[in-house]
Amino acid sequence: MMPMIDVILVQPEIPPNTGNVIRLCANTGARLHLVRPLGFEIDDKRLKRAGLDYHEWQPVKVHDSLELAIAATGAPRERVFAITTKATQLVGQIALQADDVFVFGCETAGLTPQQRALFQPEHTIRLPMLPAQRSLNLSNAVAIVVFEAWRQQGFIGGV
Repeated sequence: MMPMIDVILVQPEIPPNTGNVIRLCANTGARLHLVRPLGFEIDDKRLKRAGLDYHEWQPVKVHDSLELAIAATGAPRERVFAITTKATQLVGQIALQADDVFVFGCETAGLTPQQRALFQPEHTIRLPMLPAQRSLNLSNAVAIVVFEAWRQQGFIGGV
């Protein structure tokens, strides 16, 4: 069975990052949700170039709010995780499941305090980094989390 990980990008701003995530999702079986407002048009040439038209194989759903995007995944609330530098729990410290949902904030600000407030502390995750660093590139962070979740499932469906 293929993993059905869901990735939610909240108000993404940079087309190539989103294009890279589209390609990642197409190659891992993850589903991608975007939350408006977007910092680009969904048919942006830079988005298509980075995603190499993978959006044809991996549809992208666009939602008007984070709450609507989470609801659209159909996942139970305890399987929805916010990825934030404000979390204390590292991605590798929890048992991830093939149907988990991972929420990422925009490139310049991450998740707002109001968005983070939607999550209990045990449902927030961070990526390890060296001290005094701000954050990783959005598409890199998504790739790390998706591949860790998929790895924990034994790369089901992969070749």
